[in-house]
Amino acid sequence: MSIAARLGDYLANQHINYSTVEHIPTQSSIGSAIASYIPPEYIAKAVILEDHQGRYVMAILPANRKICLRSLGQQLDATLQLVHEKELGAMFTDCATGAIPAASQAYNMNAIVDDVLLELNDVYLESGDHQTLIHLDKPQFQKLMGNIKHLRFSAASLH
Repeated sequence: MSIAARLGDYLANQHINYSTVEHIPTQSSIGSAIASYIPPEYIAKAVILEDHQGRYVMAILPANRKICLRSLGQQLDATLQLVHEKELGAMFTDCATGAIPAASQAYNMNAIVDDVLLELNDVYLESGDHQTLIHLDKPQFQKLMGNIKHLRFSAASLH
């Protein structure tokens, strides 16, 4: 599958330079980190949330961290819950199940990015399949994130 069509089009239209990293098929962002020998804190994962008014938001955070829903909800003045994976297929039709790219703009979705990612010199994200990562250097990742709101809303995971 490689890069999801909408993601590829968005990156091209925005003149965002990237490279790809192929790895054996995996089922999680942590698995992708292990398979590609990339520290998991450099992998940006996308988690889709729904607020109390039925609006969707993509939370973008490092693969080795977990969302603090209460903290994020307080910062956004919203009640948030995780969207079930079975609902995501209709939103991300060009992606394999569970391989959502951390590029909300390509899918016309509001997003929030954890500040931790904006501090990194290199960031990797799922491409829409389970065996390709997209590599962005700091300027290109910041360009991809554009005007997306950024906060600290994650904590170390118990992995």
